[in-house]
Amino acid sequence: MALAGRVIFTLLLFMVGNAASAETLPIDKSYGNLDGCSYAKTGESTGSDNFFLLTREAVTTAASYCVFGRIQETKDRSYMAQLKCEAEGEENATSLEADIVLGAEGYTISFPDNPDMKWGPLAECN
Repeated sequence: MALAGRVIFTLLLFMVGNAASAETLPIDKSYGNLDGCSYAKTGESTGSDNFFLLTREAVTTAASYCVFGRIQETKDRSYMAQLKCEAEGEENATSLEADIVLGAEGYTISFPDNPDMKWGPLAECN
């Protein structure tokens, strides 16, 4: 199975197993980069390693799927969230804290425990 197919299959399994415990982010649209928004519209992965998609239910990257745990609004349409991330090829989920901040170009996701890691800005998918 191609990498993109394995990632999507893994994500679907993870979503089913964690749907009952997940919270949702109070946003009305999906936000992502070009490949993430393409997936949001079509449900088809481009197979790109540069894939980021933020939805009410999760943050999806090319190699991980992160569902929301506790979510706290920090300011207008910006949030601090607990994420439980399942990475391809790993058996155990990783818990992370993330700041999800709305800026002029969309949402940026940063990680207080890893200041060098930042996803975004993720623009609204049209």
